[in-house]
Amino acid sequence: YLTGLSMGGMGTLSIASANPGKWAAIVPVCGRMIPPADTEKAAEKLKGTPAWFFHGDKDTAVKDDGSREMVAAIKKAGGEPKYTEYPNVPHNCWDKAYGTDELYEWLLKQEKK
Repeated sequence: YLTGLSMGGMGTLSIASANPGKWAAIVPVCGRMIPPADTEKAAEKLKGTPAWFFHGDKDTAVKDDGSREMVAAIKKAGGEPKYTEYPNVPHNCWDKAYGTDELYEWLLKQEKK
């Protein structure tokens, strides 16, 4: 598994797209693709990797549109990412994300192909 928050969420997307198929699942938390222009290219590489994105809708440090755009691009490429956006939550959405029991149940169901 590969996960990270904030800059680590950006790193998660960067590392996973540079190494498609290496991870059983990825969990970017309040991240986005760097540079944003690489979103579609990265999505094509990530479409086969199970992914669950988390973001707070009041995040001013890393705008939630980055997660939304990546999720939309992966779906357009044929993937099925999960996305949870927390209402009225600023940048620190990782407490909620990593405190979600369902996340760990989901992760344990993912296997590298």
